[in-house]
Amino acid sequence: MTFTTVKHDVKDLSLAPLGKQRIEWAGREMPVLRQIQERFGKEKPLAGIRLVACCHVTTETAHLAIALKAAGADALLIASNPLSTQDDVAASLVADHGISVFAQKGEDNDTYHRHVRIALDHKPNIIIDDGSDVVATLIQERQDQIADLIGTTEETTTGIVRLQAMLRDGVLTFPAMNVNDADTKHFFDNRYGTGQSTLDGIIRATNILLAGKTIVVAGYGWCGKGTALRARGMGANVIVTEIDPIRAIEATMDGFRVLPMALAAPQGDIFITVTGNKHVIRGEHFEAMKDGAMVCNSGHFDIEIDLKSLKEMANEVKQARNFTEEYKLKNGKSVVVLGEGRLVNLAAAEGHPSAVMDMSFANQALACEYLVKNKGQLQPGLHSIPTEVDKEIARLKLQAMGIAIDSLTAEQTEYINSWTAGT
Repeated sequence: MTFTTVKHDVKDLSLAPLGKQRIEWAGREMPVLRQIQERFGKEKPLAGIRLVACCHVTTETAHLAIALKAAGADALLIASNPLSTQDDVAASLVADHGISVFAQKGEDNDTYHRHVRIALDHKPNIIIDDGSDVVATLIQERQDQIADLIGTTEETTTGIVRLQAMLRDGVLTFPAMNVNDADTKHFFDNRYGTGQSTLDGIIRATNILLAGKTIVVAGYGWCGKGTALRARGMGANVIVTEIDPIRAIEATMDGFRVLPMALAAPQGDIFITVTGNKHVIRGEHFEAMKDGAMVCNSGHFDIEIDLKSLKEMANEVKQARNFTEEYKLKNGKSVVVLGEGRLVNLAAAEGHPSAVMDMSFANQALACEYLVKNKGQLQPGLHSIPTEVDKEIARLKLQAMGIAIDSLTAEQTEYINSWTAGT
């Protein structure tokens, strides 16, 4: 039996050896974060900082947590989604790295919210949030702790939308780093990471052939772009639904059919929501779908598919496979839901490949360092990752990949900085 004095709530500490093995494997493709961790270990930029991270507890997140501890932070990790935790990873972080983790795959909502409050009991100086649940709870229930907060970082589109709403309502009274908008995050994590891992989750949950299927992608932001492109690459016929006219034109010119969901519903074999909004697929859409149509979500929260309406429309719900539930509707047809409507890439698969999370988590680590270095100097509200930090992450990634690029000559530098040269 594995014993530790580190505070935790994980499924089984005996899973730690497998978790350690998998964490080490992920690290093979995370050279940028590894270099940051090595520097952090020498400089200790987060010494004395109490830090809470509310993230998907995966092999990649493990490397972020390890880097933060190397930086001197007193770090505590909780799950940002009830189905995204990898229990062996959680066990290894506790047993092998002495990091407090409160996360179990499949935890119910009460347990999830209890863990959020345990995180706030840590009295954090910095919060790394996926989806802004910890920050929202802090503002609603722990106003007295805001004085101790240096700032927060957020890397999900859903979380940024919530922070913007907090800012409009005048309750965001501390700095928040918008990691989601860093070029080395959304260009790669959202597009290539979500695109690949979403299809990975669908295939693992169902073992179906994607070629020849009609896949409906709801939303054409960076996650939607990546999902649609990867689906087309697998031989699927892709329909995009959108509410933004500019993105709709972009999807059209990228070669996709663009339809309202009401018209797409009868045509789709598989539906993927990546909008960050509520009830994108509703009762009237389920009613119109083909028998056996599959629906899943790759947005952060499980609200994009109106599961309450679907349950009310069903005579029977049965589990067809792991993370695959079939709803038998009163009209005689069935609708299949993958991953309980939660993030299918993490519920049914392993999330993004480590190569893209390397850059995303490098941004998170450096955002924490930036907050500490600039304590008391940043105004309340949302702040972008500094361009020089973004480019340094890209430079380190290229270096690790063995890719060289050109540099400006002195003549070119003079030209682009002059308004008198002309043509």
